Amino acid sequence: MDIFDKLQILADSAKYDVACTSSGASRGSEGARMGNAVACGICHSFASDGRCISLLKVLLSNACAYDCSYCVNRASGNAKRATFAPRELADLTYQFYRRNYIEGLFLSSGIIRDADTTCERMIEVLRILREEYRFGGYIHAKAIPGADARLILRLGQLADRMSVNIELPSSKSLALLAPNKTKESILKPMGLIGQRIQENAGDLVRFGHAPAFSPAGQSTQMIIGATPDSDYTILNLSAALYRKFKLKRVFYSAYMPVSSNPLLPSTDTKPPLLREHRLYQADWLLRFYGFSAGELLDKEHPNFNPYVDPKCNWALHHMDRFPVEVNRAPLDMLLRVPGIGVKSAQRIVQARKVTALDFAGLKKIGVVLKRAQYFITCRGRMAAGANLTPDHVLRSLVSDKCKSLPAGQEQMTFLQQGITRQDVMQCLSGQL
Repeated sequence: MDIFDKLQILADSAKYDVACTSSGASRGSEGARMGNAVACGICHSFASDGRCISLLKVLLSNACAYDCSYCVNRASGNAKRATFAPRELADLTYQFYRRNYIEGLFLSSGIIRDADTTCERMIEVLRILREEYRFGGYIHAKAIPGADARLILRLGQLADRMSVNIELPSSKSLALLAPNKTKESILKPMGLIGQRIQENAGDLVRFGHAPAFSPAGQSTQMIIGATPDSDYTILNLSAALYRKFKLKRVFYSAYMPVSSNPLLPSTDTKPPLLREHRLYQADWLLRFYGFSAGELLDKEHPNFNPYVDPKCNWALHHMDRFPVEVNRAPLDMLLRVPGIGVKSAQRIVQARKVTALDFAGLKKIGVVLKRAQYFITCRGRMAAGANLTPDHVLRSLVSDKCKSLPAGQEQMTFLQQGITRQDVMQCLSGQL
């Protein structure tokens, strides 16, 4: 098998791992290296001139010793197998970078024999790039659960960002679908990486310089929809990971059926993309808007409303706190108004120091008045025509698809998605 065949197989095998994002790390070449890293973004980002900035996203090997039921590369699967030699992959990355095909490397792997062997080979790829080729570009490396702590730390010295995929939200789900993995084997390296990142930051403060260790932090990924775990379970786990390990991101990946298995959804089941989207929206609220997981969901309401975003849903359940006067409300309350984002809230606070804001001014600032008008007043007045009758709010707060429908067709759309018009009305009036 030549290197091109290996690349086709191993790049395709890596497509289900979504845990890659903007680099979060800056590094100049200083004339001694090939390439650099820019904090503003690598994967899923766009430069100011419109270029899509990309990574080489690839597995070192898809010949995995583990038999995780949800994984296309599982040991019992029938995927075509391939494995890069460390120097093959290092050469490929370097040559791609020189030709401006890529701006960094995202490296993961199936388990080659055991965790230590896999980690050692990944380290060798990064060592060749960093020490022999003087590669200064961005590298995101997946830590291997179960690998020796010294290997994890060495990998972190060579990579810009590390991640340990938690995969499934509960120990019960892991035991059922990933018998080779345990919650402890995943959280241990996550804790080790988090601790070393904090120590490294302390060394920088005390001494002004220190060998970099995963300077762009760490992230993780969870598969959504492969198990019965609720959004409440998933969001609480995410909040705990952010709090305990100071993660940069938790990524959510809608389960793509890859095999017929009685423990998994049918292969005819569509990926829960809307559910994934709602979790990302809620995750944003945790990280930037001051919400807690317990405010957004509870045991009585364990899953997100598919028809309105989590922030709107929270507001509709707390109408006693609205409307708020934008010219006087504190920043933390402005952040809870649907249609007002972080930048818009900050601009409101700055602008109202010099003038009293009206609705036209809010629109110029960037407030989405189609949503915000039901929850705010300007100079003591609500927007013209704004009211809280169910039909009026319904047209403004449900999904974009429903918003664009002609009057009278909402019920058809709701029935197609398994919910009645009455369900939506109850939700909008705070009864669900």
